Amino acid sequence: MFHVKHADYDATASPDSALSRDDGPQMDERSAAHRVKLPVKVVERPLRQVAKRLLMALLVLVLTALVVYVDRAGYRDSADDSVDLLDSFYYATVTLSTTGYGDITPVSDSARLTNIFVITPLRVLFLIILVGTTLEVLTERTREEWRLKRWRSALREHTVVIGFGTKGRSAVQTVCATGLKREQVVVVDPSAKVIDAATADGYAGVMGDATRSEVLKRAEVGKARQIIIAPQRDDTAVLVTLTARQLNRSAKIVAAVREEENAPLLRQSGADAVITSASAAGRLLGLSVLSPAAGMVIEDLIQQGSGLDLVERPVVRAEAGKRPREIDDLVVSVVRGHRVLGYDDRSIGTLQLTDRLITIVRASPGTQITPHIRPLPAD
Repeated sequence: MFHVKHADYDATASPDSALSRDDGPQMDERSAAHRVKLPVKVVERPLRQVAKRLLMALLVLVLTALVVYVDRAGYRDSADDSVDLLDSFYYATVTLSTTGYGDITPVSDSARLTNIFVITPLRVLFLIILVGTTLEVLTERTREEWRLKRWRSALREHTVVIGFGTKGRSAVQTVCATGLKREQVVVVDPSAKVIDAATADGYAGVMGDATRSEVLKRAEVGKARQIIIAPQRDDTAVLVTLTARQLNRSAKIVAAVREEENAPLLRQSGADAVITSASAAGRLLGLSVLSPAAGMVIEDLIQQGSGLDLVERPVVRAEAGKRPREIDDLVVSVVRGHRVLGYDDRSIGTLQLTDRLITIVRASPGTQITPHIRPLPAD
């Protein structure tokens, strides 16, 4: 039986601060129905759409009236046997609206052919324009289901983020900075507001309790390459990790916990790497007190895409046979086989083509962190 220690929380925290807290919202909204929400394209304002449709309908009306007026000799008005411009607009209006009083009728062959091949299609177009909004609403559900099916069939090797609080968002931004497309990220969170924020940023979202396997299946966890677990509670992180590892044996799972003593439980549950947020922040605070400059350097390394970055890359042919200190980049560690060796480890000897280097480089648009290497235990 797992016993997870809970961190102390501020009881005065506002319940509406889900998007501004250090973590995602609490997982106590389990009664909410889980659903998948895909990013939507930015559309025009409703009033502008209505105005455009009314303008199109007016153009169709004017075009029909002009067609009738040009061929007015082929029409008869029961009132005075003649058709003028006003009669043409009147006939166009009652015809396009399918009212059809019958007081103005086509009598010549040309007028009847015009009604068959011109005015009838215009009538259909006029009705489609007017009821376009209704048709769009009726077909929205079918279109959304089609989008979901196509999305599921195309989703492979993606990244699933459990909890879209400050840590979850920062993790996604870091991964996307390496070249991962937003379409390859799925956010799982129990809050509808958080999912709306995620889809507004271009990510697919699944609203629901991530401790339930059905919710994770909707996020296609079984086909994911990477899973980032960043809920608010440590016990939730343990349950989500157990469920995710059961659904996907090969995915790289990285989890965040508040209390350091809960980290071994996450590793036992199947997490490949565990980040202790509270102790990491505390160490950075202590380091900044002792050496503000050193704290600034560590913070610079943490911030992806600016200043200095940690980059994992393979050894190039020109570097093979050299020692770590002899290459141009600043080498921090060498990954050899299943071992992570420090730059000063004597067992490294010279670099091999099969090695990988963890280096500190100046951040640039072309700098990328290798995102798919499983964490290795250090000797």
